[in-house]
Amino acid sequence: MSALYSEVILDHFRNPRNFGRLPSPSVVCEDVNPLCGDRIRIELAISGGVVEAARFVGDGCAISLASASILTEMVAGAEIDRGEIVSNEELISSLRSDIKPSRMKCALLPLEVLRSCVKIYRQRSNTSLT
Repeated sequence: MSALYSEVILDHFRNPRNFGRLPSPSVVCEDVNPLCGDRIRIELAISGGVVEAARFVGDGCAISLASASILTEMVAGAEIDRGEIVSNEELISSLRSDIKPSRMKCALLPLEVLRSCVKIYRQRSNTSLT
């Protein structure tokens, strides 16, 4: 397995950061990659427009789970009103591996879930302001 994945991916896969659920998340989103069955759920605790905590649970390959682990570290402390919290390029670069096109969906699934969470949170926030 180590020949296929970078040390960063292996480390986050074997020792995921922020794995688990939040006691009372502000927003929760889940999605699945229909091509391979990877499933990622992200929970965010947001206060004052800042991500105070991010957790994930899921079933999937080393790339999708490592990506979710890294992503939850990247968004801690991020301002939710900022345009794009994390770009595709930032997340892919953080994996420090040559992600093949056929595995790109695995790597970006957690980011798609995060973007859904952010969209829902922003919609709720705008609704409560009007």
